Amino acid sequence: MAAAEKFFEKNNALPTMPEVASRLIRSFDDENISLGAVADLIGKDAALAAKVLRLANSARYSPSHQISSLNDAAAALGMETLRNLSLAACLSSAFPVIPGLDRTLFWRHSIATAAYSRILSRMLQLDADTAYLSGLMLRTGQLLMALRDPELVADVEAHAAEPGSRFSLEMHRFGCTHADVTACLAAHWHFPAPMVEAFKDADTPMEIRPFSLMAAVLHLAEVLADAAEHHDNPSQSLLVAVPELVEHLHLDLAFLEAKITAAGDVTSDVEQLLS
Repeated sequence: MAAAEKFFEKNNALPTMPEVASRLIRSFDDENISLGAVADLIGKDAALAAKVLRLANSARYSPSHQISSLNDAAAALGMETLRNLSLAACLSSAFPVIPGLDRTLFWRHSIATAAYSRILSRMLQLDADTAYLSGLMLRTGQLLMALRDPELVADVEAHAAEPGSRFSLEMHRFGCTHADVTACLAAHWHFPAPMVEAFKDADTPMEIRPFSLMAAVLHLAEVLADAAEHHDNPSQSLLVAVPELVEHLHLDLAFLEAKITAAGDVTSDVEQLLS
């Protein structure tokens, strides 16, 4: 982690965790929280509330009528979608625009990683909310790396043609990966320790003992997001990038591929999220 800490030497490089996002994350532990309470929480941030309403009215969610209030949006979307959309909107606005890094492409990839993390978590009996948030966060460390070393990050992206290759390319150039930097950021933001550890272990999950199932899910999800970005077959990409991990988890790739197909275009809202 020492190599990752250099990206936090300037205090102004550390983004601020949005208060609404922090409270949404804390709500994961409250089994009794109501949809209305989550809607009220989102309503405390006018820009976020407007964005959630726009998203709730988008074609992806096919509303049968115009949704004009957060309570309507909550009822239409359900707890999981409402919270996930709000977290994606909060976190994407917390980070600066980085010259030379395509913001839309970056967050499309992050949202795909989050969606695939959620699918994998359900297959492997992990908490879906935590998996979604972790997948959404996984690459954010790269934004801090790009603030300090934009040319090196651009070089990584230029060579990251193979799904899953970003980890090794970064390790070679930086001595750490985006997942390591994200782990530091999550620690600075006082995320739960198991989530910090999952980020730290995500680049090489098969080498870590004890084995971290969440770290494995994050690595697999990033490979799948890379494959989607390059229009590669998801199962084949996993078998090429991480065959030992697929075998270790006894992943049913046909079932996974069916779930990915059923999910459709999980990134269709990204432009509205960033607007």
